[in-house]
Amino acid sequence: MKLNKCPECRGKIEEKNIDYILLGVNLGKFPTMICSRCREQFYEDSVLDKIDKSAKEKGLWGLEHKTKLNLVGNSLAVRLSKNQIEFGKLKKGEEVIVYPESKNKFIIEVTGFKKS
Repeated sequence: MKLNKCPECRGKIEEKNIDYILLGVNLGKFPTMICSRCREQFYEDSVLDKIDKSAKEKGLWGLEHKTKLNLVGNSLAVRLSKNQIEFGKLKKGEEVIVYPESKNKFIIEVTGFKKS
């Protein structure tokens, strides 16, 4: 369904083909409805199906999963899924930096160095 007005702010909707980036990977250009005022983006269902297909083809589907924190000594450990490990090309012993982005969100960055 084509939109004329933004459902968020009532701004004018413009249609453009723009790159869709998921997890830092460009899935391609897709028709996008963009609000000229708040810049919110909207997609038709058929376009979302194409985006999902591209994400699956590039191995980006199913990278999110729930896990529990485990107690290791006096620290907590987080387990990553096999898909996440393969996507990030992570190796045992690789050094990472963990820091909070907000109270409920933490970032894990791989430094690329292997701890000896």
